[in-house]
Amino acid sequence: MDVLINVFVALHIIGIASLLGGFLTQMKAMGEGAARFTPAMLHGALTMLVTGVALVGLNQADDQTVNNIKIGVKLAVLIVILGLVYVKRDEEKVDKPMFAAVGALTTANIFIATLWT
Repeated sequence: MDVLINVFVALHIIGIASLLGGFLTQMKAMGEGAARFTPAMLHGALTMLVTGVALVGLNQADDQTVNNIKIGVKLAVLIVILGLVYVKRDEEKVDKPMFAAVGALTTANIFIATLWT
């Protein structure tokens, strides 16, 4: 079970790397007002959702304790990210505050995951 959990953790990290990487590569474009949500950002957020749900289930099946409040907060933040990226995915330009919000929420989700014990 540990190997399976670690595989899903790795996939979860790949998802967040895709989402955050898509944001970071467009920082200059955001400053110019030309940033857009890339397919990699949407797929990264979806990967995070699927693997996160799987991780919760696998950890509970393995009789490990799961902090449901932390998971709920992370899920809520991710749903907001997904909503923003999904709705604006086909637009050529995304407003700077909305694009910045996705980056800030993604970073917040990383800090919630690592610092909330």
